[in-house]
Amino acid sequence: MTIRSVMFAAPLLMAAVLASPLAFAHGDEDEPVKAPNCPKGQVYDSKSQKCVMQTSHLLPDADRTDYAYRLAKAGRYEEALALLDTLRQPNTAKALNYRGYATRKLGRTDEGIGYYLQSVKLDPQYAQVREYLGEAYVVKGRIDLAQEQLQHIKAICGTACEEYRDLAEAINDSSKT
Repeated sequence: MTIRSVMFAAPLLMAAVLASPLAFAHGDEDEPVKAPNCPKGQVYDSKSQKCVMQTSHLLPDADRTDYAYRLAKAGRYEEALALLDTLRQPNTAKALNYRGYATRKLGRTDEGIGYYLQSVKLDPQYAQVREYLGEAYVVKGRIDLAQEQLQHIKAICGTACEEYRDLAEAINDSSKT
């Protein structure tokens, strides 16, 4: 291989690597798969890569759980809860966290805290549930308990992770009111 062909091939090889979906993977397993918004009563099936009826028995709990979180993040809390009600295994750390999130956002903060605490019991190293639990404590005016969750998050992922930054911001904002 000549120097000239290497100089020509290297940029092409780099472009191919950077265009690969793997180049953008960040390893955050808590973030749901990016999927289109499905009509009410349907869920995104990652295997078939299309929306299917949420009553489909072929749809795995992982897809239901991730899509429920997506619905909740979009403000569709009741739909998220209804979808979580269809899980075969509803008592996972992730499902309980997302159930807590949807109920807290509906104004049922104490109920949400209950789900968060169940999630923490199943996975004490789950930073996102600790963030949401801390935010619920901020809503309740229990900054001391929110600070406690912030310290747990710091031990899990440090001060640079999104969960730490978001909870620290919520705590900081609460002191301004």
